[in-house]
Amino acid sequence: MIASELLKKDAQHIWHPLTQHKTALPPLAISHAQGNYLYDHEGNKYFDAISSWYTCSYGHVNPALTQALKDQVDQLHHVVFAGMTHEPAVRLSEKLLSILPDNQEKLFFSENGSTSVEIALKMAFQYHFNRGEKRLAVVALEGGFHGDTFGAMSASGLSVYNGPFEELLIEVIRIPAPTSENMEIVLQQVEQLIAENDIASFIYEPLVQGAAAMQMNDASGLCRLIRRFRESGILSIADEVMTGFGKTGSHFASSQIQNRPDIICLSKALTGGIMPMAITSCTQEVYDAFLHDENSRGFFHGHTYSGSPLGCAVAAAGIDLLVSENIQEGIKHISLSHAGFLDQLKQHPAVGDVRHCGVILAFDLAAEMQRYGNERNLIFQWFWKRGVFLRPLGKTIYLVPPFTTTAEELKFLYDTILEFLDSRAV
Repeated sequence: MIASELLKKDAQHIWHPLTQHKTALPPLAISHAQGNYLYDHEGNKYFDAISSWYTCSYGHVNPALTQALKDQVDQLHHVVFAGMTHEPAVRLSEKLLSILPDNQEKLFFSENGSTSVEIALKMAFQYHFNRGEKRLAVVALEGGFHGDTFGAMSASGLSVYNGPFEELLIEVIRIPAPTSENMEIVLQQVEQLIAENDIASFIYEPLVQGAAAMQMNDASGLCRLIRRFRESGILSIADEVMTGFGKTGSHFASSQIQNRPDIICLSKALTGGIMPMAITSCTQEVYDAFLHDENSRGFFHGHTYSGSPLGCAVAAAGIDLLVSENIQEGIKHISLSHAGFLDQLKQHPAVGDVRHCGVILAFDLAAEMQRYGNERNLIFQWFWKRGVFLRPLGKTIYLVPPFTTTAEELKFLYDTILEFLDSRAV
């Protein structure tokens, strides 16, 4: 199908996410992808500077991942995971638990980041219910984003997504993200919240709040919050849907925080962009609260494709890649390169705040603009015309390149960014 025909049929039938179709430009027609590049129908290639929403961390059509999928599809592609199990799930569980923070013991499977968060919140509510406590409040960080289902949306603090649904959401109390400057004030606020509310859980994005324009938070501050909530019997939920699997430099951002979460949410790079899959992990203590002679005390939540054999096989292969010497060296190289480029960005007159964590680099333009306004769309198009795919968050431009990015590709990205900044400084 040629691009023009594809776009015509798309306009007739398809409703795209995060899109106001009355004013949006036509979508970009992608023919195929390979390695770190997307290709359109005319054969033009575009470097995937955000790993397609942080999923394709090992590049597109990675041979190890596609081979794992091919090997599994002829063996077992789907089976009900309630009352059944299979080798790919067991193999994945062993590999994943070997790299997760050491307090994690159990894995609950689902299909996307939002549902992994939904499950985590439900686990926390029922954990207290099963112990005879009624705790209905959730504490979350200001500016956090946790997904689009109702529980996950409730925990999110971005009104651009939640506006029409505010009156339908669960009770969530927001606190500022901790920094070295505000930590004592935040702790005082938390003390008051604990005294005045029956709090079930504290949910946070460790180290980096992705949708909040890659806001980066203080690890020691998060550590103190987790400890204080634990002292009051409140469960901590780390949303690692974006930060997980190497992006912050360690396998998981939570590994850089001394106090570990009780529950962790995982998706996106879990399967390297091959297929939808999510996991919610938890401690033995959380799991044990659901063990009871009464069936109603069990966790009665399920998805048709939970524990997909195909997804499990691909995810296990992804973990093998993540821990490999080549990928670990790639992560280190990108992180060091970003740190060097950050020094250049700091000096540029068109740049405001800059920040960096692992393979994540972000900087703000020295100008105000709407998150999804026309100027942001013009920036997107400027980079697209020069062979780079990225999605600015308002005035924030960020990179989360695949771990397979070479030194030459990084130079191309940096040079293109500097060209763009120079055009604004004139």
